[in-house]
Amino acid sequence: MDDRKGRTFLITGANTGIGLATATALAAAGGQVYLACRSADKGERAVYEVRNRTGNEDVFFLRLDLADLAQVRECADAFLARDEPLHVLINNAGVAGQRGITRDGFELAFGVNHMGHFALTTALLGRLADSGPARVVTVSSEAHYQAGGIDYAAVRQRTRSMTGMSEYAVSKLANVAFTAELAGRLAGTPVTTYSLHPGVVASDIWRRVPWPIRPLMTARMLTTEAGARTSLYCATSPEVAHASGRFYVDCAERDPSPVATTELAAELWRRSEEWVAQ
Repeated sequence: MDDRKGRTFLITGANTGIGLATATALAAAGGQVYLACRSADKGERAVYEVRNRTGNEDVFFLRLDLADLAQVRECADAFLARDEPLHVLINNAGVAGQRGITRDGFELAFGVNHMGHFALTTALLGRLADSGPARVVTVSSEAHYQAGGIDYAAVRQRTRSMTGMSEYAVSKLANVAFTAELAGRLAGTPVTTYSLHPGVVASDIWRRVPWPIRPLMTARMLTTEAGARTSLYCATSPEVAHASGRFYVDCAERDPSPVATTELAAELWRRSEEWVAQ
């Protein structure tokens, strides 16, 4: 997997921040890269930027609104209709510090960070398996250590906390649990899975934090290029080719939260599968 030329990558939230840095690095190495973004204008501008920076014309836009499961399915169908292989899916997009509810009635962070990516990944699993060896990389966070579990009633309601950060932690716990459960379900196939903490990065995920708090908060954070390192490592490194379902920080494996049990992961999958089917 260290040879990125000729491989196809799909990255969510790739019009800015870590996603854009990841897309740029993969395109510079010769990969075919799909940028899946909510805004068509921003997505197309990002495609132009990546092509201009790297000289790689095999960079394309897909419309993806993770807060709308019907639109997630449309995005997956649009990619599948292109009859392209898919070697790496990078579930990068996310929201933090925001309050609200998705179109399908999920707490905003849970709905975008977990449910949208769950629906996209499961819709593309067949293509990933057919393209193997393939990988699913999900950007989680060390914030998942702060979550005490998943309240399945709360994730079907509007954000309760004032900052939205406790809900963000739950969504990141869901990312870790989803990755572990997916690894078990894909055992014996050519698809491996990884979750990761990118570091505390000064990206647009914090864009809704009000001024003057935001510049003070982000002043000592990592650049987006530094934040993309572990995503790129999990997506391409031969060192982790035979690992699956594990959690990484700074390009090294780390034990996830003890809350992320096999029982929690199995229950999360069961409920997520039912919700996506509704």
